[in-house]
Amino acid sequence: MSTQTAGFAGGLCPTSFLREIAAGAEAPYLLLHVDNRIPFAISPLSIERLTEIADESSAAMVYSDYTDLSDDGAPAISPVNDYLDGSVRDDFDFGPVVMVRTGLLKEAVGRLGDYEFAGWYALRLELSRLGGLVHVPEPMYETASPVETVSQFDYVDARNRQVQIEMERAFTSYLAATGALVEGPLAPVVHEGDFPVEATVVIPVKNRVATVCQAVESALGQKTDFPFNVIVVDNHSTDGTTEALSAMASGNPGLVHIVPESRALGIGGCWNEAVQSRYCGRYAVQLDSDDLYASPDVLSRIVKVFRRDGAGMVIGSYSLTDFDLKPIPPGLIDHREWTDSNGPNNALRINGLGAPRAFFTGLVRRMPFPNVSYGEDYAMALRISRSYRVSRIFDSLYLCRRWSGNSDASLSRERMNRNNHYKDTLRTRELQARRSHSSDSDGTID
Repeated sequence: MSTQTAGFAGGLCPTSFLREIAAGAEAPYLLLHVDNRIPFAISPLSIERLTEIADESSAAMVYSDYTDLSDDGAPAISPVNDYLDGSVRDDFDFGPVVMVRTGLLKEAVGRLGDYEFAGWYALRLELSRLGGLVHVPEPMYETASPVETVSQFDYVDARNRQVQIEMERAFTSYLAATGALVEGPLAPVVHEGDFPVEATVVIPVKNRVATVCQAVESALGQKTDFPFNVIVVDNHSTDGTTEALSAMASGNPGLVHIVPESRALGIGGCWNEAVQSRYCGRYAVQLDSDDLYASPDVLSRIVKVFRRDGAGMVIGSYSLTDFDLKPIPPGLIDHREWTDSNGPNNALRINGLGAPRAFFTGLVRRMPFPNVSYGEDYAMALRISRSYRVSRIFDSLYLCRRWSGNSDASLSRERMNRNNHYKDTLRTRELQARRSHSSDSDGTID
């Protein structure tokens, strides 16, 4: 017998159960049913194919695409992503079935700490240190029903807090073992330099005529004891957005309407246009074109934290609403998993860090945003948190509308895979940088 099978529910598994599995494993390979809520069927030839690939690649684990059978029996291929060095988020989708090399399983389990929930996550991180986690881009088995989707906000759900604490502990141990742990205290940033105003609200926009004027009014309505302005980077809109913004800007010197020369900019490129502009203030504060600030004191609160902490970045909290600004579940997204001591490390485990995001302009001018329309803010947050303090505000500062016009509304599985793969590439580069990085900054920005 070349394989055995064992399983557990929903990716949550105690270390004690994994030790039992490893102790009883005798075949060269073990099929792990990592979500046994989902029945599967695999043919003997598929097992031969997986073991052949595992042998040829010396993989610690192989996993594959699979076929979902919908209620009417129509087959649909469910692709999963290749595993990168940065595929360390705890919700990485391997599919419900993986094959593990038994000898390395036993070795990895012997290294694990004691977990009630994070055993599987800790195990696959440990396996990645012992050998490759190899994706086979072929459908190797069938599931009896479509895989249940996981809410993108499950990691901030208070009911999952103990799970998240364990996941963070497992991941922190992995970072320490692989030389990628950021240890504080991080250098404060000296907010020096000449700027035209103290703060700038940055609003990238393309074709949001239904919402952008409300967003601009929300920004212009801030009450501060310092000068500020609003820069809207209009990415060649064609739906009337440009005309609406031009009309607003003509009567308000505090509103700067920029139409970039380039037509090849993503959201990150629009941010670069804003922060490199001579109009940008000392602190650049994010507002999306379909969202609103929760109160007139948001800018004042953010700037106060910058000055108090010497932070390179400040991140607030937001409340989810529908288009008409009525609250929708799960409500407040405050990312209380962040701690000053371990936030920069735990940031690599999750897919987002919250909003609104604000940056010391002198810092981000030295390290441009990637010119993409997904993950550009996450890339900047990872880069800053490697060397500089990121401060948090856990009260709601921001009303985040969820509606059909959102750029991330109703994403296909293929688009979600591309988005997740891109963030995995960001984490890969960041892990490499952190492993080789030594902090010698005094916080002064040259």
